[in-house]
Amino acid sequence: MAKEKQRLTGRKREPLVSQKTAALDMRDVLPLPVAVISRRAAEHLRAGHVWVYRTDIETLRPAEGSEDIPAGSMIVVLDGRGAFLGTALYSSSSMIALRLLSRDLIESREEFLQLLRQRLVRALGMRLEGLRDVPETDACRLVFGEADELPGIVLDRYGELVILQLLTQGTHNDDVRAVVVEVVREMIAPETILERPDPRIRELEQLSAPASGPLYAAQNGVPKFGAIFKLNGLRFHFDANSGQKTGAFLDQRENYVAAARHGHGRALDVCTYQGGFALHLARRCPQVTGVDVSRAALEVAEKNLNENREQLLENGRGVEWLEASAFDLLRDWSDAGEQFDTIVLDPPAFAKSHRAVEGALRGYKELNLRAIKMLSPSGILVTCSCSHHVPQAEFQAVVAAAANDAGKRMRLLEIRGAALDHPAILTIPETQYLKCLICEAE
Repeated sequence: MAKEKQRLTGRKREPLVSQKTAALDMRDVLPLPVAVISRRAAEHLRAGHVWVYRTDIETLRPAEGSEDIPAGSMIVVLDGRGAFLGTALYSSSSMIALRLLSRDLIESREEFLQLLRQRLVRALGMRLEGLRDVPETDACRLVFGEADELPGIVLDRYGELVILQLLTQGTHNDDVRAVVVEVVREMIAPETILERPDPRIRELEQLSAPASGPLYAAQNGVPKFGAIFKLNGLRFHFDANSGQKTGAFLDQRENYVAAARHGHGRALDVCTYQGGFALHLARRCPQVTGVDVSRAALEVAEKNLNENREQLLENGRGVEWLEASAFDLLRDWSDAGEQFDTIVLDPPAFAKSHRAVEGALRGYKELNLRAIKMLSPSGILVTCSCSHHVPQAEFQAVVAAAANDAGKRMRLLEIRGAALDHPAILTIPETQYLKCLICEAE
């Protein structure tokens, strides 16, 4: 076993089993369960990705003395020839059955927790350093799952609140929660740390409901479930018991600033949610209309407007909210000849699977076609997609086709993505999910 471990953890990784002995029962070699994956999946991992789908697992072997592989176990990953590929977290229910944790061998839970702590410290350190250069901002994504080599862990900060999501069977455990709380308290010292599950992921991963109480509360154990946080000098309300994602779209922080830099005149923010783009545009545009189908979201947007009313409404600037379907409203307004100088399109993800991509592209084209028709000469279009199944090139092609159908020439000013606290890893395309194009009508 000592020789095998030395071969696995060294800089040069050799096959755990030679081709001559590839049929050897791996339970005689390792104490961990083993997954043998397809050639395609092995090439995917070697190319830098970290996921293995259930359909690419050829063999699952329990650890010695066990009859099955418990949900969330650490598991050794091998290719069909027995070559070692890494240690992964195993899901018994998700289509993403393996999430690579390390390209070295991790033999114990203690090693895993030590690695977890090291990566948390590194991720939080990077975010704290990054925020020093961002004026009047105290909200950001602290941990972004696989992009920070922390699969299934998302951690967001909203002022004095920190929100945790544990999205896999391998991390949805009390020992992981304890390490996260310890590191966050050491490095950030928030007033409250809460865990907020994602209902859809909970169902896919078959996760139990977390405790309703806080993971940590500084004020005599009494948690705060609401906060006002700062983003680019604007103040926003956060309620841990409502809203999408973990509460606000922090990934658009830098795009808010870019939109305001280019924005002018009469502005329209479509799918405004809680007013992120609209309130940033109001710093430059004398008239802003924010549209969303959710009345609850617009109620929060109004609270956010009131929180910033003094600085936004000076010099006659005005903001109004409109509850409406984006598709219906843009169709009616474009047919009626309405015009705007700045239009933002920030719809929810249209494609949550590969099968939905074709319909998503039709939806993006319709929204962009209608918006481009309403742009005044020299008007600005800020158009976004958060569907990671829709690649950048396809999204850009759809916007170009919409411009062509609208009979307008659009000049591309900027190609943007998520804010830097949502790092994009070149070998993991899913981390490059957010696309933002800023164009000018010529």
